[in-house]
Amino acid sequence: VSAEALVRWRHPVRGLVQPGVFIPLAEESELIEVIGLWVIRAACAQLARWRREGMPLQRLSVNVSPRQLQSGRLLEEVEAALVQHGVPWNMLELEVTESLLVGDARLASEQLGRLRERGVLIALDDFGTGYSSMATLRNLPIDVMKVDRAFVQDLSDDPSALAVTRAILTLAQSLGKHTVAEGIETQAQHDLLLAASCDYGQGYLYARPVLAEEFDRLLAAEAPV
Repeated sequence: VSAEALVRWRHPVRGLVQPGVFIPLAEESELIEVIGLWVIRAACAQLARWRREGMPLQRLSVNVSPRQLQSGRLLEEVEAALVQHGVPWNMLELEVTESLLVGDARLASEQLGRLRERGVLIALDDFGTGYSSMATLRNLPIDVMKVDRAFVQDLSDDPSALAVTRAILTLAQSLGKHTVAEGIETQAQHDLLLAASCDYGQGYLYARPVLAEEFDRLLAAEAPV
């Protein structure tokens, strides 16, 4: 039903550089804003192409850094990308992390709220691993809560991981949010999450990260005949 846009760096000397290496460095400077804007534009361009080809993808998810929200320009940048490529607002999902819940989250909440009013879906990524304030969470304009892979990977072996996951899912459902579990790699994890009423799952069990051209084949297999 959806996909998440992931960024990788194909360095001419170092080869494939993973985001865990270069994203923390980019976040220490304004580079993360440049990278983030490029990803949003590239994601919207890709969505437009898939729409023209009739591919059955409901939405594409893009990660947004706290610095992008702090800049105050996120709304106009998202609008420009969507309008340029003729993509409906509700086909884009923006993922934010719990770091937004630390301190004064008003500016971030205002921008996310305005995006959400226009139809963009807002997801809270890696829930349960950061600094959650229940009072702030209640008022944060989000549609989706994502269960971090740190809990999912131990579901079959650690009763506490299963208990925490169930608690997160129950909390999300009580708040009227959709839920996504990340990092699903085994059928046992899938079955446990399904039994716990998790709405959606993503992970290697379903598909590994691939280039957009390779993802075309996955989408084509789901297209109506």
